[in-house]
Formats: sequence, structure tokens, C-alpha cells
Amino acid sequence: MKLDLQNIPRRSNLSQEEFHREYFEPRRPVIIEDLSRNWPALKKWNFSYFKEKAGEIIVPLYDGKPASGRSNSHGPAKKIPFKDYIEILEKGPTDLRMFFFNLLQNCPDLIEDFKYPELGVKFFKKLPVLFVGGEGSKVVMHYDMDLANNFHFNFAGRKRIILYPPDQTGFIYKVPYSIVSMEIIDMEDPDLDKYPALAKAKGYECTLEHGDALYIPSRWWHWVKYETPSLSLTLRSLPSKPSDLGEVLSNLLFMRNYDNLMRKLKGQKWIEYKNRKAIERTHRHAGIK
Repeated sequence: MKLDLQNIPRRSNLSQEEFHREYFEPRRPVIIEDLSRNWPALKKWNFSYFKEKAGEIIVPLYDGKPASGRSNSHGPAKKIPFKDYIEILEKGPTDLRMFFFNLLQNCPDLIEDFKYPELGVKFFKKLPVLFVGGEGSKVVMHYDMDLANNFHFNFAGRKRIILYPPDQTGFIYKVPYSIVSMEIIDMEDPDLDKYPALAKAKGYECTLEHGDALYIPSRWWHWVKYETPSLSLTLRSLPSKPSDLGEVLSNLLFMRNYDNLMRKLKGQKWIEYKNRKAIERTHRHAGIK
């Protein structure tokens, strides 16, 4: 038994009208192969270039270890100069990742290397963010707390991505008071005897190469594996509906703070409680006894 995944469509020469009609309005993912074709980044962005341009900047790195006990779930594993991190990437597999690194604040010169696509989308231009990962590193299945529409441009490597739409949430073991599925589940090779509801979920997959741009709609779940050391840029469009904004505020002000408070108060017992609830709720939804 395997995960039920279909390929994300690939398009090029996609007009603004086609993008809105076929993907943005119905909230369907798509890979746009030529969206960055006129960007200087398409030729420039590799690890040598970043070592030269941003090598001295101190960057936070995150590892693949699940948070345990009373530790904060959002803290970095270490902070080192970007050039030192690139040297780690070049030596071989590592689970260290750069996450949500704001280019505008930290490397403003690099924003000259790209431009916001003309897709009829209102981008949040204060937050162009960089994601970097080593060979073999993985990102737990999650959706974005701010419910953004993401345009994810991949450079300098290759990564595999699995997506699930919001209506499949009940099958993928969402952890209460969080935006993640159970961290112990390896989506690359899940134990479907232990987590059988995953076999009922209908999702999508793709492999992003250099220059590919993936549109990830708001609320869509995504899991990432870096097949090789890879560097990606995400441009974001934030939600504008009042109901969406209310949920964003609830996520940021209540859910995250409550979860961290309970971690501090109850430690590992809180994590174990949430995982039990994730299994119970998922199996109930899927009709599994």
C-alpha cells in the first residue's frame, strides 16, 4: 500500500488570466517552469554566489529533531555565518536548514536579482524569504500559520514536495493546537500499518529543479525533502478575507502561545497527549477502529 499521490501539473507561457482561472481562484497547485526566466537569479544564484554576497551574515539553522519536553518548538538549533553553513552543505548530507530567512532585512542587495511576477496577485513585498537545506533534510508536513499563498522558486538544487489540500486534513494526523502533522511520521516511507488513514488521503507530488516555481495555495499542507543541497526563494501573497484574517490572528496570538505555554507546564506529557489525540481524531474521521 502506498500514498495516493498524483503529479502536480507543469505549465509554461501561462497568462495571468489562465493562472487565475485554472489555479489561483480554484486554489490548485501548479509548477510554472518559466516564471523566473528573466531574473538575474536564474543564472547567479548558487552557493558560491551567496558565500560571496552574504557569507558573513549570521543565519539561524534548524535541525530535523522533533521538539521534546519543555523546549520551544520554534527555536533554532544553532546560529553561524552563512559561509560556514554553505561549507557544511558542501561536505555532504546534513539535516540543518535555513528557514524563513528575510532577504529584505538581511541581504537587501539580493532583491535586485528577482522581480515580483505579473500574475494579478497582491504580493506582500516586505517578506521575500529564503529557504536552504542540506542533502537529505526534511520539513515536517505542515501548512502556513499566516495562510499565505506561496510562490516557491527553486534554485541551486533539487527537492521533492508532497502537497495535500485542506479537505484532506482529517486523514493526515494533524496535531491539535498546531499546524503540523505528527512529526514522527516519515512521509517518504510512512508506516501505513500504524498510520492507515494516510492511505485514504489524496495528494500531489513533484520534484522541483533549478528555475521551477511552485504555486502552493493558501491552507495547503506541504512536506519537503531536499534531494540535494538546495536554495529557494518564496514570495508570498497574504489572505484578505475577514474570516481568514481572524484565523491568522487566532493562530499567531492564541494557538502558538498556548502550545508553548503547555509545553513549559507539562513538558513531554503535553506532546504525548497531542499525539494520542491526533491518532484518535484521525482514525475516527477515517472510520478506522
